[in-house]
Amino acid sequence: MKKLLNYINGNFQEAISGKWLDNFDPATGQVYARVPASDQQDVEVAVQAASAAFPAWADTPIGERSRILMRVADLIEERLEELALAECIDNGKPLWLAKEVDIPRAAANFRYFANAVTQYYSETYDMGSRGFNYTLRRPIGVAGLISPWNLPLYLFSWKVAPAVAAGNTCVAKPSEVTPMTAFLLSQICKDAGVPDGVINIVHGLGGDVGASIVAHPKVAMISFTGSTLTGRKITEVAGPMFKKLSLEMGGKNPNLVFADCDFEKAVKGSVRAAFTNQGQICLCGSRILVERSIYDRFVEEFVRQVKELTVGDPLEEGTRVGAIVSKDQFEKDLLYMDIARQEGGTILTGGKAAAAPNERCKNGWFLEPTVITGLAPHCRVNQEEIFGPVVTIWPFDTEAEAISAANSTTYGLSATLWTENLRRAHRVAAELHSGIVWVNSWLVRDLRTPFGGVKQSGIGREGGFEALHFFTEPKNVYIHLGD
Repeated sequence: MKKLLNYINGNFQEAISGKWLDNFDPATGQVYARVPASDQQDVEVAVQAASAAFPAWADTPIGERSRILMRVADLIEERLEELALAECIDNGKPLWLAKEVDIPRAAANFRYFANAVTQYYSETYDMGSRGFNYTLRRPIGVAGLISPWNLPLYLFSWKVAPAVAAGNTCVAKPSEVTPMTAFLLSQICKDAGVPDGVINIVHGLGGDVGASIVAHPKVAMISFTGSTLTGRKITEVAGPMFKKLSLEMGGKNPNLVFADCDFEKAVKGSVRAAFTNQGQICLCGSRILVERSIYDRFVEEFVRQVKELTVGDPLEEGTRVGAIVSKDQFEKDLLYMDIARQEGGTILTGGKAAAAPNERCKNGWFLEPTVITGLAPHCRVNQEEIFGPVVTIWPFDTEAEAISAANSTTYGLSATLWTENLRRAHRVAAELHSGIVWVNSWLVRDLRTPFGGVKQSGIGREGGFEALHFFTEPKNVYIHLGD
C-alpha cells in the first residue's frame, strides 16, 4: 500500500504524531493509500521553514522565479499519464477527463503565472513640478493555501503558482480526500529545483491542518476554495487577525435557456454543464431554467441525452460519469434525491445508486445522473449546494422572471445563458448576480481574467493579475521635486 508523505523544507516526512489516514479509491470503495494525519506540530515546522525561506525567495530575480516555475510546468506535462491516473483513482473522475482537462490546466497555471510575473507592472502618477507617485508591489510573506477535492491538482496549482511567482513562500494543504496529485507535485517541485522551504505541502484533516494554518500568526494571507460553511469559519478566525483573505466557496448556478437559442447546442452544453466530473464542480449548472415555449421539447431531449451518459469505471475510455468522490458525498447526494421527492419533485431519470459497472467496481460509489422537475425555485433542492449529478429544470415565461429566479439563492458564483439575441445576452448577463457569466458556452477559462463569486460564493479573485495583486502588498512612494 502506498504511503504519502508531507513535503516540508525540501524533505519528505511522516506526520510528527506518526498517525495516518486511509485514502479510498471511489471506484472500488477500497483503501489504496495512507496519508499523514498531520496536526499543529507539522504546520508549525512548515511555517517556520516557509518563514526562513521567504527573504531569499522574495529577493530572487523575477526571471529566475519564472524559470523554476516553467520547469514545474514542463515536468507536469512530462508526467501527465502518471498524474492523470493518480487523479482518476483519487477522485473517481474519468481518466480521459483528467488527461484532457485537469492535468493540462494545472501545467497551464504554472506556465501562465511564470510568464505573468515577468509582465507585472506598477502605476506611476505625475504631479507635475511638485513630484510624482509610484506604486511598488512586494511579496508579503507566508501564504496559507487550502484547496478542495473536486479538481485536486488544477485548483491546488491555481493557488501555489501565483503565490510563489509573486515571491511569497507557502504552506499548502490539499484535501485529505484527494491528496495523491499534491504529493506527486511535491516530488515535481523537488526535481524542478524549487528552493527548500518555498513550497511546503502538509497533509491531514481540515480541522487539524487547515485550522492550524489559518490561525498561525506568521501566515499572512489565506487562499481557500471549499464550502461556504468552512469559509465562514476561516473568516471568524482570520478576520480579527487582519489576514488577507481570498475565499472561493459554494455555487448553485443557474443555466438559462431562451427560446431563441441554438437548440442543439443549448441541450448538449447544458448536459455537459450539469454532469461533467459527476456534477462535482462548483461551476456546474445545476438549476436549469427554460423558456416555456420550448420547455417540453427541451426536457424531452435533455433527458434523452442524460440517459445516454455512460456511468462506468473511471479507467475505461467510454465512461462519461465516474464515481462519487467519497462515501459521505455519495450518501449526501442520495439524501437530496429523497428531499426532492418529499418536496413534491418528479424524478424523470436517475434518483438512485447506479449498478456496478464491473467486478472491480462492485463496492464503488456510483450514482445515476438525476433530472428533477416540479420543484419551486425556493425549495431546498434549488437553494442548497448538492455537489453531485443532480439537476432541476423548470419553465419561465418572461426574462424578468428568469433573472429573478436565477438570482434567488445566497450563492453567486457562475451562470450560463443560451440565446442568439445579442442585446438579450448583454442585458441578462449584466443583471445576473454572478461573478462569472458564460454566454452560449460553459467552463471556458482565460487565465488572464479574474475568477470568483459574489454573495456567499466568495470574496477576492483568482486568475490574472488579480491573483498577483492578492499575493502582493502595494506601497505608495512619493518623490518630492519642489522646493
